[in-house]
Amino acid sequence: MGTTKRTALLMVLCALGIALGGGTAHADGAPVGADIQVAQTLGARELTVIIRRIDVTPGDLHVDIATHAGTAPGTLRLAAAADGVVFSRGDVVLGATPGLYPGTVGVDHAGPWELRLAGGTTTATIPFVVPARVVPPWEKAAYGGFVAAGAFLLIALVVAVRSRRTAYALLPAGGMVAALAVAVTGALLSTSTPPPPAPGVQLDATVDNVTDPYALSRLPGTDYSRPPVNLSVGTQGKSLALDFTDGSTGRPADDLVIHDDALVHLIVVSPSGRLWHLHPVRVAPGEYRVDFTPPEPGTYAVAAELERRGGGVQLARSTVDFEGVTGSSAEVPTGPGKRVVDGVPIDVTTTTVQAGTSVTVTAHFPTGDLQPWLGMLGHLIVVGPLPSENDLGAVAATAPTWAHAHAMPPYVPGLTGVPDETVAAYGPNVPFTFTFPAPGRYRLWLQAERGWSVLTVPVVLDVPAVPGGGQ
Repeated sequence: MGTTKRTALLMVLCALGIALGGGTAHADGAPVGADIQVAQTLGARELTVIIRRIDVTPGDLHVDIATHAGTAPGTLRLAAAADGVVFSRGDVVLGATPGLYPGTVGVDHAGPWELRLAGGTTTATIPFVVPARVVPPWEKAAYGGFVAAGAFLLIALVVAVRSRRTAYALLPAGGMVAALAVAVTGALLSTSTPPPPAPGVQLDATVDNVTDPYALSRLPGTDYSRPPVNLSVGTQGKSLALDFTDGSTGRPADDLVIHDDALVHLIVVSPSGRLWHLHPVRVAPGEYRVDFTPPEPGTYAVAAELERRGGGVQLARSTVDFEGVTGSSAEVPTGPGKRVVDGVPIDVTTTTVQAGTSVTVTAHFPTGDLQPWLGMLGHLIVVGPLPSENDLGAVAATAPTWAHAHAMPPYVPGLTGVPDETVAAYGPNVPFTFTFPAPGRYRLWLQAERGWSVLTVPVVLDVPAVPGGGQ
């Protein structure tokens, strides 16, 4: 065998080795889609709507409805709509026992959709995105390069063996090396290639940018955030009516995204200190409604926690007055210690309490059968310092500190995401860590789910100043 022929064969075999060794360097694309959980206070029902991931369209979109203790049985009517047109309908029959109840609707394309839930006189609309399987450019380069390298490899082998002039084998071998260079470069750059803006999260979702986000992507570092919203609160029959408008244009803010498993977390505090953690339903662009029956007259504090597309979490506060209501005030809660909430004995303890220092507040439940609620083990609402205990709704609305903290579920190796509410295996301790910025009296409400019922533990906590007057 001549020198030229040996060189050609050696080059082919080396390239073959690179192809075989480099084949493991490519990375697969990220999974498309994920389950969407969103809490909805629909009429008198507190529900968790779980929209299951869908990978192929047209296809069936599976929806599970989680009900809680006290939820009335009945039928919810589902509808999947795109561009304002209903594509398919389905029903979910809710039983008297709390748990998951399934339903199905159909979707025929990737892009923005709305899931409509009708129960009683209220119809909720939940925006969601049906994703498309998109191949990123680096993945096209990697796979295309390896396929081209394989084809050039076969041609080079055939030419090297059959051709009388083995120098001809150098041409396909060179093409193979070039294709391998493209493939390996694409695979290596995949880890540092920024993803395009996520439609429905950073950008307004359209069919075009869902099916081909790379074609419509913007330069990295673009600020997608929206200005804060203005909140207007009123009453409409037996409902609280919330209108969100853009702080810049005054137009309806219809770009709220799901955060912590809800579009809007609404906290309502009564004049005597009762707390409600509700999840209004979207009834029109920028308009949300939630049923609410005030137990006592007076001024109620209202705080709406939300996230706009491309922006961070915002807290908008206001008040609403209820006159002519007959009812009694709630019993004033005590400080840390033992108490019974809805028949469940709970012990609340704290580490050393001092302004400017992190404090751990722990609710001890009798058994470790707590369920995750809104993706968390527990929720802590903090309001204060309060200059007065009278007319607490009005006082709380202007309190310097209004915080919403979480107790995270413990990490489970190999588990991605948080299990749904069917997993009752957490606790019995629910710890929250918070730093009180200033001395004074604070109202705290600790929340956790047990037996499909959300328990709210009220606490009054007096926070002393740092000795010597420093913070």
